[in-house]
Amino acid sequence: QVQLVESGGGLVQAGGALRLSCTASGRTFNSYPMGWFRQAPGKEREFVTAINWSGTSTYYADSVKGRFTISRDNAKNTVYLQMNSLKPEDTAVYYCAAAKGPPSFDSRDYGSWGQGTQVTVSS
Repeated sequence: QVQLVESGGGLVQAGGALRLSCTASGRTFNSYPMGWFRQAPGKEREFVTAINWSGTSTYYADSVKGRFTISRDNAKNTVYLQMNSLKPEDTAVYYCAAAKGPPSFDSRDYGSWGQGTQVTVSS
């Protein structure tokens, strides 16, 4: 397992941008596909995006496609989530997670989770 710490959340106006970072401890970070999920108050945790171990394949929820970009820097043990054109409905706690197997849309396929970072988008 890896330990994950997210950062970069905050308050932003609609139409603005934020970049989240997720830094992992452990030497095996580059063997893990990574994902970002989010959970809004009163809602289920939902898939946002995922990336394979090398960064050559990415996957996005339809709700963020074209606005969000996931990337990773294995030399820095870090995965990023660039969020542009933010909307109030993007408001949630964002979690990064390390997959137990191939990249997946299902949170049950992820074994290590960060503590989450709050993103609030005002209208």
